[in-house]
Amino acid sequence: MSKTLVILAHPNLEVSRVNRCWQQELLQHPQEITLHELYKEYPDWQIDVAREQQLLEQYDHIILQFPLYWYSYPPLLKKWVDEVFAYGWAYGSTGDRLKGKYFSVAMSIGNHEVNYLPGGSVQFTVEQVLAPFKASLHHVGAIELPHFAFFGASFQATDEQVEQSAVDYVEYIRNGSAVVEQG
Repeated sequence: MSKTLVILAHPNLEVSRVNRCWQQELLQHPQEITLHELYKEYPDWQIDVAREQQLLEQYDHIILQFPLYWYSYPPLLKKWVDEVFAYGWAYGSTGDRLKGKYFSVAMSIGNHEVNYLPGGSVQFTVEQVLAPFKASLHHVGAIELPHFAFFGASFQATDEQVEQSAVDYVEYIRNGSAVVEQG
C-alpha cells in the first residue's frame, strides 16, 4: 500500500469537532498516512515553497483536508496552492511535478447534505463548489479522485456520527491508495 499525504488546513482546529477527530484518527496510522498541518507549520503564513514542493514530490496520493469555508478552501490553503503550484514546477513548459499524481479533498461541511442537492438551499452541488479545485488539478496534469465529505459538522452531527466519519475517512484513504497502486 502506498503512503498518503494529507494536507490538513483548518484555521481553528482546537474548536473543530470533525477535523480534530479526523486528525486524531489519522495519527493512529503513521505507516499509511503522513499528516501535514498547514496552520501549525505556518502560523506566520510564510510558506516554505521549496520544502512544500519537495514534500509533494514524495507522494503519489495527496488529500487536501479542510472545512468548507465560504464554499471554498480556508485562506491559508488557498495561499499554499497559489504559491506551491508554481509556474515551472507544477505547470508551464517545464512544470510537470504534479503530473499523474492523485489528488482528492476531504471536507467537513456545516450544512445538511440535502441543501447541496439540485434544488437545495445552497443552489450548488458539492461537485460544482469543487470546480476551481478540479480545474487546478486539470491544469497541472494531476488526477482527481472522488472527494470525501461529512455534512452537518456545524451543529447537527452526533459524536457517534463524527467518530464513525473518522473511521470511514481512513477507509476512504485506503481505497484511494489502492487506486493509486493500480494506477
